[in-house]
Amino acid sequence: MVAALVPPPQFDDATFETYRADPDYPSQQETKDLLIAFSRGGAPAERGGLFRRPKKAPEMKPGVYLDGGFGVGKTHLLASVYHAMPARRKYFGSFIEYTALVGALGYQKTVELFRGADLLCIDEFELDDPGDTMVMTRLLGELVPTGTKLAATSNTPPNALGEGRFAAQDFLREIHAMASSFETLRIDGTDYRQRAIDGHAIALDEATYARELADAAARGTVSDDDFSALIRHLASVHPSRYIRVIDGITTIGLRDVSQLEDQSAALRFVAFVDRAYDAQIPVRATGRPLDEVFAPEMLGGGYRKKYLRAISRLNALTHS
Repeated sequence: MVAALVPPPQFDDATFETYRADPDYPSQQETKDLLIAFSRGGAPAERGGLFRRPKKAPEMKPGVYLDGGFGVGKTHLLASVYHAMPARRKYFGSFIEYTALVGALGYQKTVELFRGADLLCIDEFELDDPGDTMVMTRLLGELVPTGTKLAATSNTPPNALGEGRFAAQDFLREIHAMASSFETLRIDGTDYRQRAIDGHAIALDEATYARELADAAARGTVSDDDFSALIRHLASVHPSRYIRVIDGITTIGLRDVSQLEDQSAALRFVAFVDRAYDAQIPVRATGRPLDEVFAPEMLGGGYRKKYLRAISRLNALTHS
């Protein structure tokens, strides 16, 4: 589990140079510049005039929090920090991976494991489980005094109207004991995953599904599962091990997709989608379009942000 705390394969080569800031949203370039400085150990210096030296800006806080909607490149920037920082010991994982590690090793052993680490990157910091949030806050609170730097992201809906686009206020409130350690960097933008597609997941007929899976099987390893059977199987596996469920798979096939009505099943599927997206595994499916897999009442509930992120990723994977 510790060895797996590295950026997902799709971000193996992520750098600040390959992050393409959208000129329509200046906050993207501003955040990139600040993170480059953070990776080097301080904030960028102010420019001086023609006959005076530039003023040295104060050092940044030990933690940075990337705040913005999903699809604006936060994970790319987080992985860029990981790759750019000249650190002997550094870790990159999702919130659920860190909390799963605490569950497996125990809190004190996890503290001992990370003590002395130079950098912890936490992707998709979850705020909807008070217990897990408190555990992570305590953990970070023990590491920062020893010199560990932190970088974190969380997700909010893109271009949401009237529902609080940014999550920084929620994040800082929930980790109140650690809030002063984080510099909040706001990133505007639209979901890059939707820029080149029509915004809807592709649902195939049976003949096309069979043909596409046969073609994919000629090039790699394909899964072919009834959607309901997959949902039942996910209930028997801890979410931290979903990455092993898809290990070695190059295309995921799902037959007879139906709308999920059970919240627990839906949240497990979200975690599965996150791991499939991290591994960039294409999805081929029949039945209901995957962007309609979550019941309407779920999209209006407390986990709305998770479901919208999963829909965005499912759309991209069915087009890949």
